Amino acid sequence: MLNTSARTAMLYDRVRRVIPPIEWPAFADDIDAILDLKQQRNAVILAHNYQTPEIFHCVADIVGDSLALARKAMSVDADVIVLAGVHFMAETAKLLNPQKTVLIPDLGAGCSLADSITAEDIRLLRQRYPRVPVVTYVNTSAAVKAESDICCTSGNAKAVVESLGVPRVIMLPDEYLAQNIAAQTAVEIIAWKGHCEVHERFTPADIRQLREDHPGVTVLAHPECPPEVVAEADFSGSTAAMSDYVGQQKPSRVVLMTECSMSDNVAVEHAEVEFIRPCNLCPHMKRITLANIRTALEQNRHVVTIDPEIAGHARLAVERMLAV
Repeated sequence: MLNTSARTAMLYDRVRRVIPPIEWPAFADDIDAILDLKQQRNAVILAHNYQTPEIFHCVADIVGDSLALARKAMSVDADVIVLAGVHFMAETAKLLNPQKTVLIPDLGAGCSLADSITAEDIRLLRQRYPRVPVVTYVNTSAAVKAESDICCTSGNAKAVVESLGVPRVIMLPDEYLAQNIAAQTAVEIIAWKGHCEVHERFTPADIRQLREDHPGVTVLAHPECPPEVVAEADFSGSTAAMSDYVGQQKPSRVVLMTECSMSDNVAVEHAEVEFIRPCNLCPHMKRITLANIRTALEQNRHVVTIDPEIAGHARLAVERMLAV
């Protein structure tokens, strides 16, 4: 019988450019066990673009940004879904797969955006702005989604806003995403003051320094960054859009103004591109590890549940988004 190192050697070939050889033995045993557990439990792993390469490239079955994960979750052929991401993503997977078991490896994998707003906040906004539709970013709890008219992601926010055919909308909770979308549409956008603790730290000065230190670098910024950062960048888009840009444009040198692991995951596919890495880590995403993915599958931990009444309303808001 092959030992663990031999069984995982092909996987290491895929990620050897971003994971040093000395680190691989610490991952190999968990990877090998997870591959077996997925077969035993008829499980799939959905991993967000911000997961580390040993998760993203070695054990995940479906990868992508929040929109891609939401879409693909609808057609998952499995009994168990493990969400390698943050809690709102696991809730979204459960909303779209109410009969399946959805696991989140660490209950502490939250989100500063999701924590910035409550269902009660939306009810108060509706009182202040009657008949103005509420567009809610997927980076929110199921309870918040349930109070909304439609959801959006950073990749489809403009299309969602314009699909409503109204002169103004409430868009929450990310203030910077709302401001960046407002600059692209004639629809008036009423924003909430929520921020991503990763993207709000980037500044225009960071970009100017990067251009000085790395002449010719192409700068890609996530739309959760402040508008003045987006204005300094060469391109702004969702994590999926940034990945597509690198694949299509093949910049010789690039920097992704987003969560740190994104660069590692895209770099695996593009050996010809030099990635400059300003490293802002998401502490919540980094709570997901191979070890707790393995434990989740071994112990059926932690099962995501949503109150049925909340789930019905929240599911409708997500399905409306997916229909756009």
